[in-house]
Amino acid sequence: MNVLVTEKDVEAIVEQVLSRLESTFELEKGTKIDTIPKAEKKSLDFQQGLNGVFNSVEEAVETSYNAQAEFVTNYKIEDRAAIIQSIREEILNNIENIAELVYEETKLGRYEDKVLKIKLAALKTPGTEDIKTDAVSGDYGLMIEEMAPFGVIGAVTPVTNPVETLVNNAISMIAAGNSVIFNVHPSSKKSSTFTINLINESIIKAKGPKNLVTMIKNPTIETVNELAASPKVSMMVGTGGPKLVKSLLSSGKKTIGAGAGNPPVIVDETADVELAAKSIIEGASFDNNILCIAEKEVFAVNSIADDLIYYMLQNGGYMANRNELDSIMDLTLVEDDIKGAKGCIIGEKKKYHAHKDWIGKDAAKILNAIGIYKPDVKLIICEVDNEHPYVTIEQMMPIMPIVRCENIEEAIEKAVKAEGGNRHTASIFSRNVDNMTRFARAVNTTIFVKNAPTLAGVGYKGEGSTTFTIAGPTGEGITSAKTFTRVRRCVLAEGGFRIV
Repeated sequence: MNVLVTEKDVEAIVEQVLSRLESTFELEKGTKIDTIPKAEKKSLDFQQGLNGVFNSVEEAVETSYNAQAEFVTNYKIEDRAAIIQSIREEILNNIENIAELVYEETKLGRYEDKVLKIKLAALKTPGTEDIKTDAVSGDYGLMIEEMAPFGVIGAVTPVTNPVETLVNNAISMIAAGNSVIFNVHPSSKKSSTFTINLINESIIKAKGPKNLVTMIKNPTIETVNELAASPKVSMMVGTGGPKLVKSLLSSGKKTIGAGAGNPPVIVDETADVELAAKSIIEGASFDNNILCIAEKEVFAVNSIADDLIYYMLQNGGYMANRNELDSIMDLTLVEDDIKGAKGCIIGEKKKYHAHKDWIGKDAAKILNAIGIYKPDVKLIICEVDNEHPYVTIEQMMPIMPIVRCENIEEAIEKAVKAEGGNRHTASIFSRNVDNMTRFARAVNTTIFVKNAPTLAGVGYKGEGSTTFTIAGPTGEGITSAKTFTRVRRCVLAEGGFRIV
């Protein structure tokens, strides 16, 4: 059943946000960011064609195609930069509203962490500075290679990071000279519509073309297929599971696919164990572990495992005993129906997936559901073997399995197996450069983090830019504006333009 969201409903949500939130945010302990101004209440009309929202794929494609043609014909690189700056400012000015809408709509993660993720996307996504021209001058003349836009991009976004991915992709794709049509996850279409409207308002404010960023009002798998089939859509970008990426790859178009991850963490005998414990708690509990880069399982060398657990308990962890773990598994895991037989046993192991009702929920709520009241807990920890379902599946809950290993060799072997060939993200806590290098080579992930939460791999309390589309399956890796371009070469021959 479709629920109509009225202007009155949206104003009520925004009013609630403004009445309860403080005017400053604390990004990290002891460090306050500048006050983010509270936005004026926005009047939203969810009708077709308003600020980039369209009922049909055909209308969205035609409008987006015309907007992109105008964009590359009449706007300079410096105009793109001004548009992107306007987008950044508009998102930051409305960060409270957006985060509240996402949290209320998706029911995933933690509100305060969504604020930080949206801020990260707005501030650390590279813009036009990522678009560079390469030139070679020699005896035979001059060659230049420039990064040209693809045209119209169709982009599919996930429910786990809906507006963060939207903001990140929009900035990158506009910087590259493209227009983009979003097919957002249906469970995030209200907050995505709000954000699309803000982006379009900011583009118009910067004197950019209308409908440079658009979306389908009622997104479905059928509208994804329509986008992929349209001859005016030049590229497809999908952030989601393996089935989505596989489907987009079959479209015959240039496709960038960001798939799942199951990031392992190794803590070896040389590690700063207290730092490791604090970092793992911080990273794995952030937004209740729904980020694909978040730490999902720990492989601890036995000689430091007890100390690691001790410090994790001191920093917000809760150790589940065997009976509690059984109850938590019954609550949060579902046995797969394989060939019609629910809970079918393959060998001696059942196959599971995470229960959707508990993905992204607070650790305290999970414990409370089994009769344990621990309101301040951040992460549930448990000791298991390396074949346990919490180790082998990307469960996206604040539950951290710990596997003891005799040495670094065993830890690397088991961590690589748990990562599952996703080539997404992995991390290690160690002071031994050889151990770091051996694990990095063995696991072969796009992001490899040493002695920090994996969030550092996308620029959160770490160096480098951010992205919410990590293209492991199709090989582009950390996406940015240059990812969404094609190289065009121009050659001036016969020594032309040479003055030396």
